[in-house]
Amino acid sequence: MNLSKSKYTKGITCPKKLWLSCYKPEKSIDSNNQSTFTNGTKIGELARSLFGNYILIDYDKGLESMLKETKKYLEDKPNIICEASFSYDNNFCSVDILKKDLDGVEIYEVKSSTEIEEIYMDDISYQVWVLRKCGLNVKKASIVFVNNKYVKNGELDIHKFFNIEDVTDKLDENVEAKVKELQEVINNNKEPNIDLSISCHKPQDCPFFKYCTRKLPSPNVFDLGWHLNFNKKLEMYERGNVTYEDILDKEIVNDKVTEQIRQSISNIEPKINKDNIKEFLSCFYYPLYFLDFESYQAVIPTIDGTHPYQQICFQYSLHIVDKNNKIIHKEFLSDDYDGNPMYGLCKSLCEDIPKDSCVIAYHKSFECSRLEEMAEQFPEFSEHLLNISKNIIDIEKPFANHDYYVKDMAGRSSIKVVLPALFPKDPELDYHNLNDVHKGDEASAAYLSLKDLSKEEEEKLRHSLLKYCELDTLAMVKIWEKLKEV
Repeated sequence: MNLSKSKYTKGITCPKKLWLSCYKPEKSIDSNNQSTFTNGTKIGELARSLFGNYILIDYDKGLESMLKETKKYLEDKPNIICEASFSYDNNFCSVDILKKDLDGVEIYEVKSSTEIEEIYMDDISYQVWVLRKCGLNVKKASIVFVNNKYVKNGELDIHKFFNIEDVTDKLDENVEAKVKELQEVINNNKEPNIDLSISCHKPQDCPFFKYCTRKLPSPNVFDLGWHLNFNKKLEMYERGNVTYEDILDKEIVNDKVTEQIRQSISNIEPKINKDNIKEFLSCFYYPLYFLDFESYQAVIPTIDGTHPYQQICFQYSLHIVDKNNKIIHKEFLSDDYDGNPMYGLCKSLCEDIPKDSCVIAYHKSFECSRLEEMAEQFPEFSEHLLNISKNIIDIEKPFANHDYYVKDMAGRSSIKVVLPALFPKDPELDYHNLNDVHKGDEASAAYLSLKDLSKEEEEKLRHSLLKYCELDTLAMVKIWEKLKEV
């Protein structure tokens, strides 16, 4: 069985993860959405032009064709080959960018992140080892990654967009021994007996975690909410304190974790701290403006004044409640698909929300960050946008603080968890009953697809986007009413 660079890095992280990806791939539950893969592809394609004209090896033609084409182009004069492919003793790799000189080659591994992670060194070390085993003189190995300080101004400058770091002197010299161990793993049809470790969470959440924890009792230590980090949960697991009863008897944990456990294993009443909720609500003043943004993340900036991975707001929903509890709904969804949707959004928002208003958002750091970014980009709206940001109240606070906590929140406080926990049988507040758009990443993808649709399809999808965002702010109104009720 071939060992590729992706399999090698999986095996370095956890040999069991490598084995499962080969023998039980159907057990994988990948939390990464499609946009993560798409972003990586876009960045890789953009980087190919860093050194001028290049030859691209066609991945779709299969391994043998890729190896043959690579060999042919390596015989030419100095050139740039993208996806140059090599195989040595069942070890295979494709190099993102290979720069061939008269006296050797340089390789460039392209990453869509904004910093060099430790696992990247394993990736490029493996490639260098394979190439050297194939007889090439690898003079230099570098990692190409995104410069998050870059701000687009006019035509995209890829030489400023990317950072390139020479890591030749930092390469792992023990690749051969590790390859031998991992080859033994993938050539053995018996599943490795490897227990849970920090690699279940780093460098990212393992897609096989649910499979590897399938025999643990439910609920268990790993079901505890965000008030306890993964390292702490792992330590408790390694001490044998796995069930909620174990943890209550033997572990010192914070009050919020204790609350989650007690609610889960007992039939006690929901925790409602009326005094704290009353104090929280005393900060509200009419009229109330419940605000929610939708945005997409532009990995490669297309708008002047923006940077890589900036969130570009294209939509908002606004529910306004006056002192007589009369509710008005306002909304904005940009149709400036090829321009800057944020300008029209800012203009409309400043018309809809007067200065010094009481603005309510859920997990307000997102809305505040977007407002501050847009204030910097549009000086004419800056004062007004910063005023809105300054006056935002975060309605997540009572739930994050466990001043209002019920069992079904399971230690979490996001609106997608809190809403069904408070209103379990209300179809009006069920995101599953919406058409086309049910969550944030779907909204982003839907908006980006609008310009390529027929007029009829566009109108249908715009309607779905409006209904999704409207539910976010209606949910906040209902949550506020529930807090008042208690």
